[in-house]
Amino acid sequence: MSLEKSSTSSSLDPTQQKLGGALFNLEEVFEVDDYLYFYSESLTAERTDTEVSALVRYLGLETPMHILDLACGFGRHTNRLAALGHYMTGIDLMPRFLQIAREDADSRGVQVHYHQGDMRNIDFEEEFDRVILGFTAFGYFEDDENLLVLKNIARALKPGGRMIFDTIARDTVLKRLISHYVTEKEGNLMIDRVSFDVLTGRQHNNRIVIRDGVRKDKPFSIRLYNVNELLVLLKNAGLELVKLYGGWDDQPFTSESFRIIVLAGKPDGFNLAGTVKESLL
Repeated sequence: MSLEKSSTSSSLDPTQQKLGGALFNLEEVFEVDDYLYFYSESLTAERTDTEVSALVRYLGLETPMHILDLACGFGRHTNRLAALGHYMTGIDLMPRFLQIAREDADSRGVQVHYHQGDMRNIDFEEEFDRVILGFTAFGYFEDDENLLVLKNIARALKPGGRMIFDTIARDTVLKRLISHYVTEKEGNLMIDRVSFDVLTGRQHNNRIVIRDGVRKDKPFSIRLYNVNELLVLLKNAGLELVKLYGGWDDQPFTSESFRIIVLAGKPDGFNLAGTVKESLL
């Protein structure tokens, strides 16, 4: 089978990230049509309901709250939380995801404030009771920018507010690294070749998508942190660890957990300069 190699632009600066001295483009990696084509069957309503129920439990969402959902995608959690009575704001980099999210919100009869934006550039100040950065959306930037994201979240939270994010458990991945895997659907392929750089702590994925005879190269990398590194990030962002989970079914985090779900809080003594008052240290 002959393949036509697509030529996509890499000029969209906010979406470009370093990859071994080169750049990878988040818009290309998360191209909406390809993403939904290969992942939609796994993103079932049952799975989403399970995750939303876990968010309600983990974040203590018994009463209506103001919630910021960063990297909200097509709103599969955002709109369900809005239907539970919460005041939702969703931010994503991808306009097409936001269009789908708005259409879904309309079909559910809920109101959500959706905005296109980069989580590194948000400038909310103490506006939200809770912040969600879900489902492996953390770690695509360099270390200083990943920290900036957490500082922005801390700034966006009201004192006493909480945030949650999840990531891949670095130590477990190193023990069980799968070097390549293939997703096939209707004769189309998504091929992932994975490696881990122990010096940078980044997992590199040389992804190739082949659909309808067209090949697209979509390389990317993500910074994987161990627990100690995450604790340092939280402290430097002015956040305090509340609890670690190993999954969305109330599993405790252990050395065998594939995921780390981090629940953290903003102490009452946090100031907007990004420091914690001495009395809290």
